[in-house]
Amino acid sequence: MLEISNSVLVIIDVQEKLVKAVGKYSPVDKACKMAEAAKILNIPVIVTEQYPAGLGETVCELKEKFTDATPVIEKTAFSALLTPEFKNILEKMGRKQVVIFGIEAHICVYQTILDLISSGYEVYFVKDASASRNKYEFKTCVELLKQTNTKITCVEITLFEWLKTSKHEDFKVIQSFIK
Repeated sequence: MLEISNSVLVIIDVQEKLVKAVGKYSPVDKACKMAEAAKILNIPVIVTEQYPAGLGETVCELKEKFTDATPVIEKTAFSALLTPEFKNILEKMGRKQVVIFGIEAHICVYQTILDLISSGYEVYFVKDASASRNKYEFKTCVELLKQTNTKITCVEITLFEWLKTSKHEDFKVIQSFIK
């Protein structure tokens, strides 16, 4: 089960042009809920941007949820673990549960997940906070992830798994994200 003290949230490439490309499948609302919850629960966040000069930066409404300490790492490799800065930051955190989501689930999110698993991390893919331009490719990604050790989850399950109980001091505020 997810533990706040052992979790890190990884947000992959929720960028301007990619969000436009996924259109009605945009996960920005769900991504914002996850980032806001991580901030409230003091869960560290790492953000990547794939070639921001061409694809734009992380969308503004999501960036507003970050703290000053949130690293935003530019990358060109599809797997974030192939970017030394990302790998170093993740390793220094010392946490073993990676909650991950993003855009172009079938490319950058998928390849990052495979490398995370190979590196010994317990990986939770937040399906409803992720998207691909093509629904078929997204479905294929999910089917492939089912063949790995990835735990496929959603925003609501993740949030309540972190909280564990309605007695948690942040329960009311986190619950309000879902209503």
